[in-house]
Amino acid sequence: QVRLVESGGGLVQAGGSLRLSCVASGITFRYRVMDWFRQAPGQQRELVGSISNGGVTNYADYVKGQFTTTRDNVENTVALQMNNLKTEDTAVYYCSTNIGVRIWGQGTQVTVSS
Repeated sequence: QVRLVESGGGLVQAGGSLRLSCVASGITFRYRVMDWFRQAPGQQRELVGSISNGGVTNYADYVKGQFTTTRDNVENTVALQMNNLKTEDTAVYYCSTNIGVRIWGQGTQVTVSS
């Protein structure tokens, strides 16, 4: 069974940092592009960043220089380091991968207070 489980969300003040983690099971992780999405209340889900199986990263313009994603192909984990957080970064964050169908984790809430 394919499963993605995120952790690491929480409440942080503006300017602070959080590190999200996602553990994958049931897939050949090392071959998969892994994506991070977020969804703010009343907003559409949006792509934050991606990391290829070889570690090449891409980010949405609105998080470039602020967020960094890394992966560990031995532990089957992908992480999202979020620095200098802003109130507009408040959202549920999801890790995801496309194996022919898009698979989602359950999401983890990030709340940034002013």
